[in-house]
Amino acid sequence: MPNKSARFYGFLSIGAAIATIALKLGAYLLTNSVGFLSDSMESGVNLVAAIGAVWALTYATKPPDEEHVFGHSKAEYFSSGFEGALILVAAVSIAIAAIPRLLNPQPLEQLGIGLVLSLVASAINGGTALILLREGKRLHSITLRADAHHLLTDVWTSVGVILGLFLVSVTGWLILDPLIALLVAANIVWTGVKLIQESGSALLDASIPLEERQMINEILSSYDRHQVQFHAIRTRMAGTRRFVSFHILVPGVWSVQEGHDLCEEVESAICNALPHMNVLTHLEPLEDPKSWTDQEL
Repeated sequence: MPNKSARFYGFLSIGAAIATIALKLGAYLLTNSVGFLSDSMESGVNLVAAIGAVWALTYATKPPDEEHVFGHSKAEYFSSGFEGALILVAAVSIAIAAIPRLLNPQPLEQLGIGLVLSLVASAINGGTALILLREGKRLHSITLRADAHHLLTDVWTSVGVILGLFLVSVTGWLILDPLIALLVAANIVWTGVKLIQESGSALLDASIPLEERQMINEILSSYDRHQVQFHAIRTRMAGTRRFVSFHILVPGVWSVQEGHDLCEEVESAICNALPHMNVLTHLEPLEDPKSWTDQEL
């Protein structure tokens, strides 16, 4: 499915969430395990987050308009931040469900069937997460990557629950069930906080990734032999779009056409290397002292 849009993978995430909710809820109803209940609650968060992701991916593809001349791609960051907040809500809900069981442990039933259902749900989540990670990287979508990391957190949650309940069946220590749920809550808090921090940083116009900045610097350094210099290099991200602006300093004796041709050449070289990049250049005379006073951030 290499040519599908980001929205397609958002709907894939919705389907996976519905399937895993049914499996994990079934495991809880069969076993009466608060560990399985906490796991199913996290999958419920996955469903709400996946629906929000589809909305964000749909809105982000809207073309620029008079009020949003740079497009709507930053809508993706609201989705990933919302997902991070939902993860924190899920953690609190899990803790609320687990604490009474910690004080008053309850017997568990039909653990074998419950464990099988949870394993199937984990396999669905794991496969979906790997697909979303791959396509999120290909499409430069923070929404897909955030959803993938959330699903992977769900997988590790399920693995922890499964291992813990296996120990319950072997040892008979019922208190392990709510303890596992509380550990799950603590683990997913970390993921939620990271997603919120990443979204907040991007909304504040974070720079593009280091490897992309290095590619731009390598392209610009290849023009040193032409008596050309660059400064005021600034980058930012907005969803799938990347922006870079910089000043090009050339000998003052160059004609306007020569300067224009160089700008076009440099912009094309960057766009060919980084197809999602939007390049803005500003031409200045190399010998003019004023050309060197406008490079501060």
